[in-house]
Amino acid sequence: MIDIERLFDYLPHRYPFLLVDRVTELRPGASVKGYKNVTINEPFFSGHFPGRPIMPGVLIVEALAQVSGVLAMATKNQDVKDAIYYLAGTDKTRFKRPVLPGDRLDMESEILVARSRLMKFSCRAYVSEELACESDILCVARKL
Repeated sequence: MIDIERLFDYLPHRYPFLLVDRVTELRPGASVKGYKNVTINEPFFSGHFPGRPIMPGVLIVEALAQVSGVLAMATKNQDVKDAIYYLAGTDKTRFKRPVLPGDRLDMESEILVARSRLMKFSCRAYVSEELACESDILCVARKL
């Protein structure tokens, strides 16, 4: 398990843009699982949408990209001092249900392709075991 403090070794993101609270399972070279507790005090809820707060889909995809970034860094045995993985594209992205304040967004990512600088992941996000989003995510590494 990787708690919030250790996440900083893998991800350059910080509040309010860190969208992973904890990694619960990490298998370098294979897969990762983690979650985000979605709370009403998230900055994006004040404008998306007033009176009917819903987590923006682009932020769900970003959360999936971040958990995939942890997997990429662990697989390549790197940390944020060595390189950063940037989101390079998404394919087959589908949203199946809204993510609301009070939900726990459970995320999982599996490696589909791993090349020297490029990685592709198959990702899914769930709320209460119900599929909320699925997407294939492409990331590319940039050395620092």
